Order: sequence, then structure tokens, then C-alpha cells
Amino acid sequence: MRLLQFKKYFFSELSELFPETEIQSFFNLLSKFKLHLTRIEVALQPEFIINEVDLNYLQNALSELKKQVPIQYIIGETEFYGLIFKVNNSVLIPRPETEELVNWIVNDYKNESELKILDFGTGSGCIAISLAKFFPKAQIYAVDVSTEALKVAETNALKNNVNINFVEANILDIEILQEKYDIIVSNPPYIRELEKELMQKNVVDNEPHLALFVKDNDPLIFYNKIADLAIHNLTKNGSLYFEINQYLGDEITLLLEQKGFKNCILKKDFYDVDRMIKATLV
Repeated sequence: MRLLQFKKYFFSELSELFPETEIQSFFNLLSKFKLHLTRIEVALQPEFIINEVDLNYLQNALSELKKQVPIQYIIGETEFYGLIFKVNNSVLIPRPETEELVNWIVNDYKNESELKILDFGTGSGCIAISLAKFFPKAQIYAVDVSTEALKVAETNALKNNVNINFVEANILDIEILQEKYDIIVSNPPYIRELEKELMQKNVVDNEPHLALFVKDNDPLIFYNKIADLAIHNLTKNGSLYFEINQYLGDEITLLLEQKGFKNCILKKDFYDVDRMIKATLV
């Protein structure tokens, strides 16, 4: 089948499910991943012949998209902070908002080198690995409760040629940390059960609920625990960074201030909603 012919078929099959811009994005990603064609090459080569093996793959991908499976899970990878990460349904798909959190840390510590960093709830490893690429002399530890998530994270560390100390543990069961850290960072589960109905179906149906949701009656459970650990295990000039629920910024700020943290900075993301917070002890 010719590329243009398949493209028309692809768009027609998805037209009732997604906006045209999103379908175009899917098509570009699949063309690059499977056919090794850039967007410009796709436009310039409408008569490109798709071989049978590749066509079968693209048709299967189309079927998965019609079931609203995220394109990142279909391809098995995604880009984050300029790096490629393997993903599957054991880990959350890394998002641009989290890139902003990483960039905040990078900008704050760009003149430092020999840092000790702890990432709680690492998932795919996107935060820890991105920081390891920027701070090659840093000692980085990454914790997650999921064995399967850590397998993905370990694969990503190898793929991106960085050394991370991965630890399998439930954050809520950790009583004490043995070392002090210059940076403690976390993008923990923060979506309340009551917010499920506000979320896109493809997220709720496909991404791991363990990494997404918290109980309505205790939405700050992870922030509370990590802050308790950080208060004893940050270095003198160390910083605590969180990605947060956009509706709970004031509550998290108050929690941190009540525990003795100073200089709490609540920051908006590019959607102009409260999305991350930084706190220090001095």
C-alpha cells in the first residue's frame, strides 16, 4: 500500500475519535518509528510503498488507537527532556509538566556537580535519569514500590547510559533514610478518586492506578511522608521538589510550612495551573 493511501485510511478511521491535529501527531510518530520517515519525508514521498510487515504493524497500531490505547504504549517509547524512554503500562507516560520540574532543578543547580539526589516514586525513571544526564557526577537514588516499574527504569538507565541506584520500597513504609541528600524530588500519586471523572478515558483505562490515585480522605499522604523524611535527610542547603495536584497547592504549601520548611515556592506550569513546589530548610 502507498503511504498516501494508508494516511487517508488512517485519518478516516480515527476522525470520530480524535481531533485532526492529534491524528496527524499519531501518524507522524508511527511513520518515524516504523517507516523511519520524518514529517517532511512523509509529505514529499506520498508514493512511498509500505511493505507487508510494516503495514501489518501500522494496522495493528491503528486498531489499538481505536481502543484509545496511548500512542506511547503502542510504540513502546516516548521522548522526555531530550531523551528516549521505554514505557509500558507498568509506568506512567512521562509528561511535559514533569519536564518543567526537571528543568527547575537543573536551573537551580546548574553550577553544582557532585550532588546527591533522591527520587521517590521513580516510575519510568524519567526524572532521575534526566538529572543524571545533566549532572554526570551526581549520586542518584531512585525508589519505587513496583517491581515492574523498576524493570522499565533500569532498562531506561542502561539505554541512556547513566548509573542510578534503584531501590524497591514502599515510601510509606520507610522509617528512616541512612544518608543526607542535596535534592529530594518526587512526582507521587496525587489524583483524588473524585477526580477520575475529569480525566481522559485513555489515561484511566491504561495507565497504572497505583501511580495515579490517592484516597479522597488523605490526598496528601505521600507529601506528608516524604516531607517527614526530607526534614531529617536534606543537607543544610538542600531542596525538596514536588510535582503536585493543581487543586491542592495551598494545602501542600501549608503542610510544608507547618513542618518547618522555608521559602516554599509554588510554581505554575505552561497550562497556567499550580503544578510544582520547592521548599528548603533555611
